[in-house]
Amino acid sequence: MDLTEIQDYAIQARMALIVGAGTFDRVFAGIRFAEVDGPLLYVYAKDESTAAEIEDSFAPHIALVASQTLGREIDVVVVLPKVLQ
Repeated sequence: MDLTEIQDYAIQARMALIVGAGTFDRVFAGIRFAEVDGPLLYVYAKDESTAAEIEDSFAPHIALVASQTLGREIDVVVVLPKVLQ
């Protein structure tokens, strides 16, 4: 299921509240919460290093926020660089 633009922005906004403006601007700039496939959420980040940092440091928070926002259980967050999109 592809996420709507509104769902994408809702997850972004809630993550901004959790991590703060400075971290959000540094790490989450250009992010796109794109698709849900069962318990998986696919996220696209601006590059490989950012994707790795998001997956390593923020995946549990993203899973929780996405579960609450989408009303379905998200267990795994897969973060890919946009070049692989």
